[in-house]
Amino acid sequence: MRVGLTYNLKRELKGDEGLPEDFYAECDDLDTIEAVRDAILERHGEVVMIEADEDAYERLRKERPELVFNMAEGVWGDSRESHMPAIMEMLRIPYTGSGPLSLALCLNKARAKEILSHYGIPTARFVVATDAQTDIGKFLDFPMIVKPLLEGSSKGIKNDSIVHDPEGLRKKVASVLDEYKQPALVEEFLSGREFTVALIGNGDKLKTLPIVEINYASLPEGVNHIYSYEAKWILDRPEAPLDIFNCPAELTARLKKAIDNVAMDAFRALDVRDWCRIDIRLDGSGVPHIIELNPLPGILMDPDCNSCFPKAARAAGMSFGDLVNSVIDAARERYGI
Repeated sequence: MRVGLTYNLKRELKGDEGLPEDFYAECDDLDTIEAVRDAILERHGEVVMIEADEDAYERLRKERPELVFNMAEGVWGDSRESHMPAIMEMLRIPYTGSGPLSLALCLNKARAKEILSHYGIPTARFVVATDAQTDIGKFLDFPMIVKPLLEGSSKGIKNDSIVHDPEGLRKKVASVLDEYKQPALVEEFLSGREFTVALIGNGDKLKTLPIVEINYASLPEGVNHIYSYEAKWILDRPEAPLDIFNCPAELTARLKKAIDNVAMDAFRALDVRDWCRIDIRLDGSGVPHIIELNPLPGILMDPDCNSCFPKAARAAGMSFGDLVNSVIDAARERYGI
C-alpha cells in the first residue's frame, strides 16, 4: 500500500520571534520522523513524505496516497491539530487517528473536561482564567496547578505551576496569559500517583497497553512531583535519562481495572479513533481522574528518550514497527481498506 506520512518538523526558535521557548516542543525531530517512515516501510511498499506546511494541501491533492499516517501537530491556531485531518477529509483521503473535532476538543483542555464531566468521568475541578485578578479561590481549593489552556507536550507546565496561595496563583496565571497569549487552565491539584495509558484500536477491539507510572522519586530533591517541562525536556535527557517511568506499573487488580476503564470511557466520550495516550492521576482517596487526552501521542523510538507510548508497546512485546503498523491496521479496518 502507498502510505502518506504527514508531520511537523521541529525548528530552532529564533530569539526575535517573540514566541515561548517551548513553542516547537510538540513537533517531531528528524530522527523520529525517519523512524516512523522506516516502520511503515516494514509492511508497506512506499511512503510519501508530506510536511504539514502551507504546501501540504497541494502535495496531498497531487500524490493522493491510499492512506495517511498522520502525526502532524500543527503550528498555528487554537485548532492546529485539526488542520491536516480537515484537509484530508476535504480530499477524501483516509488517515489514521482522530477527526478534526476530536483533535480540537482534546487540545482545548477545558472543553475536553466539560465533556468528561457530562459523562460522569472523573476529572479535577477547574476554572478557565482570562484575567489574573479573578478570585479563583472562591471556586477551587488550594493547592492548584496552572497551565496553558491550549498546549501539549508539557508546554507551559513548569516546576512553579503548582501554587499554594492567592498571590502565587495570580502570579502564575499572569505569566501564562503573558507568555502564551491564551487563557490559563487552573485545576485543583490531585495529590495521588500518576499514570499514562496507551490505547490502540476502536470499538470492541479497543485495548490498553501495559500502564506506565510516573516515578517522581527519580526527580531531584525539591522538584515538584509533576511531569513538567523541566522534567520532560531538561532533567531527562537521552545522555542522562531519568528512571522516570515504571512499566508495567505495580497495581492491584482493582486499581488496574479502574484505570483501564476510565481511560476507555474517556477515549469513547471524546470520539477518539485508532490510538491515544491518556494521562491519569489519583486523588487523595485513590480515585483515577483524567488529566488530559493526547490523540496524537509522541512516539520517540530510542528507549533512552523515555517516550511513554513506545515504552508501553515494548512492555507488551511490540516492536516500534508493530506499534506504528497496528495504528495503520486499526485505521484500515475502520475504513474497510
